[in-house]
Amino acid sequence: MVAYILRRLAYGLLVMALVVVAISSIIFLAPVDPAQLTFGQRSDVATVQAKTAELGLDQPLYVQLGHYLADVSPVSLLPATAEIRRKYRFVPLFHISEHTDLVLKLPYLRESFQTGRPVVEMLGEAIPPTALLAGTALLLAVILGIALGILASLRPHSVWDQLISVISVFGYSLPSYVAAMLLALVFGYALGDRTGLDIQGSLFVLDDFGEWQMRWRNLILPSFALGLRPVALITQLTRSAMLDVLSQDYVRTATAKGLSARAVIVRHALRNALNPIVSAVSGWFAALLTGAFFVENVFNFKGLGATTVTALLNFDIPVVLGCVLFTSAVFIAVNLVSDLLYAWLDPRVRIG
Repeated sequence: MVAYILRRLAYGLLVMALVVVAISSIIFLAPVDPAQLTFGQRSDVATVQAKTAELGLDQPLYVQLGHYLADVSPVSLLPATAEIRRKYRFVPLFHISEHTDLVLKLPYLRESFQTGRPVVEMLGEAIPPTALLAGTALLLAVILGIALGILASLRPHSVWDQLISVISVFGYSLPSYVAAMLLALVFGYALGDRTGLDIQGSLFVLDDFGEWQMRWRNLILPSFALGLRPVALITQLTRSAMLDVLSQDYVRTATAKGLSARAVIVRHALRNALNPIVSAVSGWFAALLTGAFFVENVFNFKGLGATTVTALLNFDIPVVLGCVLFTSAVFIAVNLVSDLLYAWLDPRVRIG
């Protein structure tokens, strides 16, 4: 188990390194000067050249990539200087030479080109609202999807089954940003007086006294818009898995023993039908973080999506790479957790 986890983590680090190389190459080849954007249109050539040299953008791409990968790497060779100690948070491992140490450090994501703020600080503000939005949407999808799937499997080919199937197909076919616009227009604009919901709004807003307040109601419409597609998928997966499990001999034996219908469904049928559902849920949680980018822009919900889009428009390379690295890390972690859940849910699965 430990060897498997270490191997998967090594693969994950390789994937993240390849992501950095791909994204950096695309940005480097784009006909836009990030140093120019930091000053706007009114700037002289000498100032832009000095800023370019300060940001290290005058160096070849492979040199920039090497420096950035060294910054985000958890293990690195660092010179023992006061500037390095101020910039990095590390623990020395080995003394290589008089001026170089092998250290274990936290990833250094640098500072924003536009604001000068640390990227870690910006991500620390942007990630919690997006994580809460994605988590709420996923919880909604799991509860509704499993409930509707069980209901459809218990009465196959009935009116309820056909109605749930139609709703599932419609929900899965509807893109998240289209659902977001429809929900905003119907429940935020047309029925806003009755629902009390706003067309747009973030989780944290400034009140009339200049103080930050949390508005939970602004989480309702984005969560439904983001969770609509996974609800449809989980519903269909649950229905198919439950229909297969309910026809097994051990389920009929449990029923013949006199167990209640609830015990048969929850204890025997549902647990054995959870494997494909776990796969879908684990995949969708990571996908919801990226899907939230579009939904956040529709509802003006300030989170990781708004931060990433703004950074892309401004060619703020450190912020873009920080957001991409976080998203990649979430995908890797979720896939690892889902593999471990397989082994827990199904004793036939062995990890090695």
